[in-house]
Amino acid sequence: MMTATLATGSLLLSLGCGNAPSATTTSPAPEPPVASSAGQSGGTTTPATAPSPTKPKGHTIKPHKVRWVKATPSRDGRKLKIVWWSGVEPCNVLDHVKVKETAKSVTVTLYEGQARRSPDVACIEIAIQKTTTVKLKAPLDGRKIIDGARH
Repeated sequence: MMTATLATGSLLLSLGCGNAPSATTTSPAPEPPVASSAGQSGGTTTPATAPSPTKPKGHTIKPHKVRWVKATPSRDGRKLKIVWWSGVEPCNVLDHVKVKETAKSVTVTLYEGQARRSPDVACIEIAIQKTTTVKLKAPLDGRKIIDGARH
């Protein structure tokens, strides 16, 4: 029985992969990717859409540090807009953000994990740029901004 199934499967596979030209028309070539910005490492591209705003949800499975790519202070220096590359939810959820302020620096550490409500879900592997805003205890006032996941 197993031999007959394998033989039938092999026959169907060989018929489906023949050299005869296809009767269907070809689709147009995909659009070229958007050029990467000068500030990013080579080989990566940036999407035309703005980063997706997100807030920490907490209580994720196995939260881990995530590197961010950009930190922009607000005009008054009391908030930082943090941008990072992530994946789709529920596989990549912002768990929490840790902010450590000193007189000379502000260290921002992002933590992501998988949503507890979906521990066994399968997610597509696609890069998404996300953003979150953190409030500072004191205005930035020239302090250095440090990525806590890099140190």
